[in-house]
Parts: sequence; structure tokens; C-alpha cells
Amino acid sequence: ELLSFCFSKGLSQSALPYRRSVPTWLKVTSDDVKEQIFKLAKKGLSPSQIGVILRDSHGVAQVRFVTGNKILRILKSKGLAPDLPEDLYHLIKKAVAIRKHLERNRKVMASRLLPSS
Repeated sequence: ELLSFCFSKGLSQSALPYRRSVPTWLKVTSDDVKEQIFKLAKKGLSPSQIGVILRDSHGVAQVRFVTGNKILRILKSKGLAPDLPEDLYHLIKKAVAIRKHLERNRKVMASRLLPSS
């Protein structure tokens, strides 16, 4: 049936550049990047959101190439790391959303479990 096609995940993903050195046009120092990370973390942003902002607004493609450390390690060294790992937090958030949806729409669960014929 049609349902057999829609539950798979895509295989696309981005590839890291081969060269691990900082581009010559990037004039941001390691300390500048760290200060920016601390400022964004204090606003309550997650490590991946911080990475997106640094990439899009400040031209830092890979924080690790500039600073030598990943964003989460930099945050941990300053004591600003989130209590829950980001991936676990989003899984819990998704489970809560699904549970709320099933509470509101009880017929959905019945239609999934019962045979349609």
C-alpha cells in the first residue's frame, strides 16, 4: 500500500570540508568566537542554535577549526552547558507532543491499531 513508502528517513547529509585549517579571509580570533558563544549561551540558546548563528551571521563555518574545541566543550569549561543533552531534550519534547496529541485525538490510536477491512 501507500503507507509503506512514507515512513523512511532521507539519507542526505552535509559533508565537512577536507581542509581543517581556518580560511584566510576569516579575521575572527579564537577568543572572539568563545566570547560570542558565551553571550549566546547566556541568552538560552542551544549549542546547535549557537553554531547556526555563528555560521550564518559571523562566517565561522566550523567552531572546532577556529577554537580547537567543539561548542559543547567550550560551554562545559565555563559551566554553561545544558543539564540535559540536546538530542535527549528534543526526544522528550517530541514524546510529550505525541502523547498530548493522542490524548486529544483518541480515535487516531484506535484507527492505527484496528484493521481497516
